[in-house]
Amino acid sequence: MTATPTSRRSRRPDWAGRNYTLLTAAAVATGLGGNGALIASAFAVLESGGDSGDVGLVAASRTLPLVLFLLIGGAISDRVPRHHVMVAANALSCVSQAAFAVLVLTGDPRLWQMMLLTALGGTGQAFFGPAAEGMLMSTVSGEQAGRAFAVFRMAMQGASLGGAALGGALVAAVGPGSVLAIDAAAFAVAGGLRSFLDVSHIAPRAPGGGMLADLRDGWREFIGRPWLWSIVVAFSIANAVVGAADAVYGPLVARDSLGGAGPWGLALAAFGAGTVAGALLMTRWKPRRLLLAGMLGIFPLALPSAALAIPAPIGVLFAVMFVAGTTVEVFGVSWMTALHQEIPEEKLSRISAYDWFGSIALMPLAAAAAGPTESAFGRTAALWGCAALVTVVTGAVLCVPEVRNLRRRGGVGDVEGTPGGAGGSVDDGGRAVEGLG
Repeated sequence: MTATPTSRRSRRPDWAGRNYTLLTAAAVATGLGGNGALIASAFAVLESGGDSGDVGLVAASRTLPLVLFLLIGGAISDRVPRHHVMVAANALSCVSQAAFAVLVLTGDPRLWQMMLLTALGGTGQAFFGPAAEGMLMSTVSGEQAGRAFAVFRMAMQGASLGGAALGGALVAAVGPGSVLAIDAAAFAVAGGLRSFLDVSHIAPRAPGGGMLADLRDGWREFIGRPWLWSIVVAFSIANAVVGAADAVYGPLVARDSLGGAGPWGLALAAFGAGTVAGALLMTRWKPRRLLLAGMLGIFPLALPSAALAIPAPIGVLFAVMFVAGTTVEVFGVSWMTALHQEIPEEKLSRISAYDWFGSIALMPLAAAAAGPTESAFGRTAALWGCAALVTVVTGAVLCVPEVRNLRRRGGVGDVEGTPGGAGGSVDDGGRAVEGLG
């Protein structure tokens, strides 16, 4: 029997509207491409004759523009239609990854060329991140937010899982250049989808006092909430060391002890599988103390660095990556729900920019210092240091009363008639937890 339009519409939940569907589909596309590209860029550097220091420099080239341009991107995204910013950022990332792919496929890429193109992609992400987070949060209402955020993240993390596993396999089979080309195509698809977003539901912004005034207003909102800035400060350290372990030490340990790009891609996929499991858990679990539950979930993020330090057998690494992915997603959905609950809609992109800025501020330094640190102390000691720092800063944040006591408000994160979850960054690919805190 032919389904009627009404019956077809009923298959999609009320909260999964047009914008939400487009945002989710675009995130899936970039998740599939971006996670493979992270592996591909590291092995492109190694195959061109680079060492751990060169891998770190390329990784730093992506995060440095994020530090430089994030606050500007947040202010702009609260002033102009956010989908325009997102599409322009996706176009820049598409072009930079396509050029990177051409260099790798057709010749002998120079280190400065790879750094420059990676920096262009980071610039695109600096404008994309705040706009995307603000757009997603403005797409759902308070009573729908929890389930919507959890399902969005489950789709995004599922794509990350597939992208990491497929990317590692493709790097091993056909080389990093092809994987970079796939990522460029994914950005093109995602930009096309995001161009159809409807922002008519967002009230026009009142004329303000300029970009500096907007940034000062966002700063007052940010610094006035101890739970917000304390978590961001903690993640500035945790993200730096986790990012260095992922971008520099992980591929090197994989090359020397685990069998190369394929097993490392599967390890990243195990983390992705954990995040999917965590998002699924958060569609049903509604912790009353959002940030207490979330921060407790950050302690296991130290486990992958410890496993790489040993180095543990590949099966053990898979297991700890899965556990870390599951528990960090408890934080991710709780964090997004807390932002949605506490921050005014017209300031979401600026707060997101301060969030991202603090979270990644130390990442370029950590990535660039990873090689010299390995030379000075050894790779094993450097990885144990990463694990220790994650543990210490997570414990320190739990000493802040507002983090322990911020509670879910009635109705937020719930969907009537169903067990609700809590909502994370909206990132165009990558396992690193940048933007979460």
